[in-house]
Amino acid sequence: MGKKGKKEKKGRGAEKTAAKMEKKVSKRSRKEEEDLEALIAHFQTLDAKKTQVVETPCPPPSPRLNASLSAHPEKDELILFGGEYFNGQKTLLYNELYIYNIRKDSWTRVEIPSAPPRRCAHQAVVVPQGGGQVWIFGGEFASPDGEQFYHYKDLWVLHLATRTWEQVRSPGGPSGRSGHRMVAWKRQLILFGGFHESTRDYIYYNDVYAFNLDTFTWSKLSPSGTGPTPRSGCQMTVTPQGSIVIYGGYSKQRVKKDVDRGTQHADMFLLKSEEGGEGRWTWTRINPSGAKPSPRSGFSVAVAPNHQTLLFGGVCDEEEEESLQGDFLNDLYFYDAAKNRWFAGQLKGPKLEKRKRRRGKKVEPEGADKQESGGASTQAPLEVVREVVAEDGTVVTIKQVLSAPSPAGRPQSDEEDGPDEAESPTIEPSPRSNAMLAVKHGRLYLYGGMFEAGNRQVTLSDLYCLDLHKMEEWTALVEMDPETQEWLEETDSEEDSDAVEGAEGRGEDEEDEDSGEDSGEEGGGATQSGISIIH
Repeated sequence: MGKKGKKEKKGRGAEKTAAKMEKKVSKRSRKEEEDLEALIAHFQTLDAKKTQVVETPCPPPSPRLNASLSAHPEKDELILFGGEYFNGQKTLLYNELYIYNIRKDSWTRVEIPSAPPRRCAHQAVVVPQGGGQVWIFGGEFASPDGEQFYHYKDLWVLHLATRTWEQVRSPGGPSGRSGHRMVAWKRQLILFGGFHESTRDYIYYNDVYAFNLDTFTWSKLSPSGTGPTPRSGCQMTVTPQGSIVIYGGYSKQRVKKDVDRGTQHADMFLLKSEEGGEGRWTWTRINPSGAKPSPRSGFSVAVAPNHQTLLFGGVCDEEEEESLQGDFLNDLYFYDAAKNRWFAGQLKGPKLEKRKRRRGKKVEPEGADKQESGGASTQAPLEVVREVVAEDGTVVTIKQVLSAPSPAGRPQSDEEDGPDEAESPTIEPSPRSNAMLAVKHGRLYLYGGMFEAGNRQVTLSDLYCLDLHKMEEWTALVEMDPETQEWLEETDSEEDSDAVEGAEGRGEDEEDEDSGEDSGEEGGGATQSGISIIH
């Protein structure tokens, strides 16, 4: 009994410490957020000039990360909202709404009056009611210099049938945050975790809230059992059995003055509603088997047609006191909740018939004889090297190592296939984090995200598609050359007017200029990539 009492006392102490930290963060960040509120209000005034819905065909959206990409519940459309972009000097936030028509392979920018303010790292959940609704909660706005942050605690719904935005005001909801996760569960939205950051302090959350879609009311849940530690950017999906899975995520803590240490979580928990207990939930830690993803942050999540959870990419950070290096990933994993098991996303490669048609070529590439003479040479890793030239003339070489496909994935019955395979490297998304994923009609769509090359952040605007039923190969729908992206060196001071323009995001006049032509599981039979950056 004494031991139990001691544990309970320790638990209450942790809650007390967390409450004190939240109060401290809230006090210090209040002034910052007041300053940013004025800037947000200015942009909302500009947006208020829009009085009718305007739909304009347009090129693919400009590069961005931490946006939301959602599949329309009734139409062959994807809905892209918000996001952020950093060009080396300014942070740009968006509240643009784009519709991608899958059948026509075309983009439309939709301007709707009274839209939510510019934001990134929010959550969007689609429900089928009323012709389709997109529910959005939270996210953050950043000052142009990226040093100050405003965390939203507002709830919005986009009515897809009528093309209207509505802000839903209900007390008792979560505090302002970003990096949280939200899912639709029966007739509720369930929200978990996230973080709040000011210039000097930050706090991560592990609280759980439910929003009732019938009564439009919030309630804070108090699950029994031991749940996840505070974190953001985790996987949160609903299982076919009706439970909610939480996996991984990221958090950091201060180890000494001005020194923080990040943690890339790799644990998994099940949040289950108790039968017959209205509003009663239970946490259970689970230990899945199979080929688990390596610890990482910034990964993207979607739900596959067979109700398995799909995890893509991310970044594995190696932290030291004064430096942070990241290995960006583009591998694919699936989690099967019924079996409590991870599986590697194995791509089979193009069909054999396609490769046979290529055999008719009369001209063989240089070195073909060498490749044919050594049967094992077709299984050797393939290195793809490209150079990115920075603004100061520095050449950053990005080396991408593509592992050879497994024999099961790509039959080698034809010796003549080897040279053609080497001549045409497999098409696949480059390693990245914070990309956007959506699944429609059994196809996975991947948009944007970012990776780092030295001190440069490359933000992407490419779009890829993968048929999850066939699992053969990625298709590039929109391509992007990272070398074409603007990157500005940091300066000590900026004009205020430039700063305001930067934070406002892209204007209509800039749309064509900024829009490019070009948002889990380890690949077993798939072509798996590792990226290394050489200065």
